[in-house]
Amino acid sequence: MTPRILKTFLLLTITSALVLPNFFISGASPSEERQALEAELRQLEEQIANYDKTITATSQEKKTLENTVASLKSKIKKLDLQISQSNIIIKDLGFQIVDTEDSINKTSLKIEDGKARLAGILQEIYEEDQRPLIEILIAEGISDFFDNLVALEALNAKNQELLANIKVLKASLEDQKQALDDEKSGLEKQVVIQTLQRQQNASAKAEQDSLLRLTEAEYQKQLAEKSNAEKQAQAIRSRIFELIGVPSAPTFEEAYNIAEFVSEQTSIRPAFLLAVLTQESNIGKNVGQCYLKDTTTGSGVRVGGASISQVMKPSRDVQPFLQITEALGRDPFNTPVSCPIPSVGGYGGAMGPAQFIPSTWMLYKNRLAELKGSLADPWNVKDAFLAAGLYLAKSGATKQTHDYEWCAALSYFAGSCSSSNQIRYEFYGDSVMALATQYEKDIKGMQ
Repeated sequence: MTPRILKTFLLLTITSALVLPNFFISGASPSEERQALEAELRQLEEQIANYDKTITATSQEKKTLENTVASLKSKIKKLDLQISQSNIIIKDLGFQIVDTEDSINKTSLKIEDGKARLAGILQEIYEEDQRPLIEILIAEGISDFFDNLVALEALNAKNQELLANIKVLKASLEDQKQALDDEKSGLEKQVVIQTLQRQQNASAKAEQDSLLRLTEAEYQKQLAEKSNAEKQAQAIRSRIFELIGVPSAPTFEEAYNIAEFVSEQTSIRPAFLLAVLTQESNIGKNVGQCYLKDTTTGSGVRVGGASISQVMKPSRDVQPFLQITEALGRDPFNTPVSCPIPSVGGYGGAMGPAQFIPSTWMLYKNRLAELKGSLADPWNVKDAFLAAGLYLAKSGATKQTHDYEWCAALSYFAGSCSSSNQIRYEFYGDSVMALATQYEKDIKGMQ
């Protein structure tokens, strides 16, 4: 018998003798009495051990809950700061757009002034050219005639100077318009980033509020239930992709099967591809909610019928869009494309689940046709996934490392993974990779 048990045994023996004189069965032997006491002692020690476990568990639960809430608070503070940063960037881009528009207006006025002056010179030259030579000699004499020739030469020189100046101004105007498009595109992307930040912030705050209402025991119970639910999630899940503009959105399992097929063709990790496409649907780009109506201006209407400008960039996407729809036998004026963001002023026109603009789709249509064995359709889910896979593969995602995939996601969103885009759109890449991690768990749960 251990010293602790012996000590407890003696204590219980004394206590029993003083307080419970009738505890022992009359006539029991000392050995039987000792065995009865030891049995009761074992029960007590088991109870004490259980209480110790409960106390330890409660302490750990409290620490876990506090840590989780603290982590969420830090995440919320970080997101608040990121949203504030986005507000500053959006405001700065707004100022840049105003400045550029002002420069465009000034350049346009200079061009119009140059055209007016040029028209005056050309009119004067024309009038001189219409006068007969004999009339000039009789009316002005030889001396004046040569003076007029000198003047006409000067006018011609001025004419050439104005023409050259107008050409320079026109080139400058085109550069300014391109800068304006870039600024508006940057503003649109920053609004998207902020939308994602606000979504995550709202989700984190809701989770924090929920946790703050929990006791530690309830929290641990929820953790256990969540863990168990995650193991069974894929067996019962019918997660639907928010893909607007396609006849029917796939379930998660169907989308995964398509992503597996694309992975075989492009070496893109299925979870990463699903994350990119989910992000594209989550950013609220009004996918498939507009129709092109004017091929000259690129304007159109919303699904409800309201007129809207800049549905598609005429100089870049209208002709490719007409070619794509004609080849597929689609009515270009009743085929849904993405709408522009009204508050930004950029262009819409992206097609289908993968959100390819027509000019970009044209770069991949031949390769898609080779892989598919027939003409690819940007509104077909499988074709759209495959096109996205090809784009991501070209951007380096075939290496399947975090850095390469992160950079490829940025290229998909912003057109490149330049150092400036890495700084400005870091949040987008991080968000995609977080989704990819979750999808990897979901996929393992299915297998």
